[in-house]
Amino acid sequence: MTHPTALPQLATLDAIDRAHLIHPVSPWRTHEQRGPTVLASARGAWLTDANGHELLDAFAGLWCVNVGYGQESVVQAAAEQMRRLPYATGYFHFSSEPAIRLAEKLVQIAPASLTRVYLTLGGSEAVDAAVRFIVQYYNAIGKPSKKQFIALERGYHGSSSTGAGLTALPAFHRGFDLPLPTQHYIPSPNPYRHADGADPQALIAASVASLRAKVAELGADNVAAFFCEPIQGSGGVIVPPKGWLKAMRDAARELDILFVVDEVITGFGRTGPMFACEAEGVEPDLMTMAKGLTSGYVPMGATMMSEKVYAGIADGAPAGVSVGHGATYSAHPVSAAVALEVLRLYEEGGVLANGQRGAAHFAAGLDALRTHPLVGESRHRGLLGALELVSDKQSKRGFDAALGLSDRIFAAGYRNGLVFRSFGDHILGFAPALTFTEDEFAQMFARLKKTLDEVLDAADVRAALAA
Repeated sequence: MTHPTALPQLATLDAIDRAHLIHPVSPWRTHEQRGPTVLASARGAWLTDANGHELLDAFAGLWCVNVGYGQESVVQAAAEQMRRLPYATGYFHFSSEPAIRLAEKLVQIAPASLTRVYLTLGGSEAVDAAVRFIVQYYNAIGKPSKKQFIALERGYHGSSSTGAGLTALPAFHRGFDLPLPTQHYIPSPNPYRHADGADPQALIAASVASLRAKVAELGADNVAAFFCEPIQGSGGVIVPPKGWLKAMRDAARELDILFVVDEVITGFGRTGPMFACEAEGVEPDLMTMAKGLTSGYVPMGATMMSEKVYAGIADGAPAGVSVGHGATYSAHPVSAAVALEVLRLYEEGGVLANGQRGAAHFAAGLDALRTHPLVGESRHRGLLGALELVSDKQSKRGFDAALGLSDRIFAAGYRNGLVFRSFGDHILGFAPALTFTEDEFAQMFARLKKTLDEVLDAADVRAALAA
């Protein structure tokens, strides 16, 4: 029930939001007309909006609240650090214990190739830092022509001025003069949409061949790095065949280009192991991370690099001259303290193990919906998954954008007390907290099926299926 005083206050918040607050990746004028959905509180896997409507969050905020909402030990870690030392700059050789301990911990849990840590305030900044470090590295080691970057179609690497160009999604390029001339793409390893999708080895071979061909086209002496997500998140939760990541890492090494793995979404138990790289024994040259690092409680990300890259930059700079990259909030002590407690919960608190156990319920629930008339495919790894909706299962034909199906599905889910990601191309994304219980999975899929059934009942949707 809504408290009697809540509605006037909500109307005020609504008006202020429409008048002043710019929302990320949104149609600005549409938002002014629509207004915000104000969230008021959260506990575990559950959200409550300002009208008192309770929602099961099947997307962990924005792929990030891996340990669930309301973990008191995380709140205490932040509060204690704020009392002791709320801020410490990393400039002028200053440091703080939480930042030092976190760097050590990340090196312990990350792939063995990664020995150095630059702490950021999020994934976009981590990617931007990686690009700047790579440019610095090649200039430092006497290979200044290596300035071209390759990423995947449908890839997502944040929305910084540089990273948004590595991102290969139209909304992040339109009107921003992106991609840059130094940014290039190869096809996404999408089994559902690829001619060789039914044969994992053929799809892997096609990706390797595409990388080789792009490097040959640009000139091996000109290519700096290949960026990829182990599973493409914002591009539609595209799950490549097992072995793909290792094959691409091996190809990058042979081609003498740096291999950068973006684990902003896939890290910290999202796909099962602490990092998705672990599943294939992949050791990248650089790795970016964020989201699950602090479970979204406070902003933080990281760029990790190999000793080879670190030494190239460190030894290439003139003695005593600073490497000019940094930010006011790099290695923020409160964020670092939160990250350390979140990492403790993953391991000692059993959160990682719970997520691994829950993966079977998650997979079974998604796969059971393959028989639904709207569903063309389910795909998943760990607690990262998607349903792709089609109007014709045989041809895999999508839906006309004029139907507005993505927004309608999200709205129906919200009415049914379920939050998930509804992408514009009719892919539904799911990333439940690693703390989900068996009962919460059951509720999630019951509400999801009800949502799909309601959408299917619409006459124009049925007509699109019959067309």
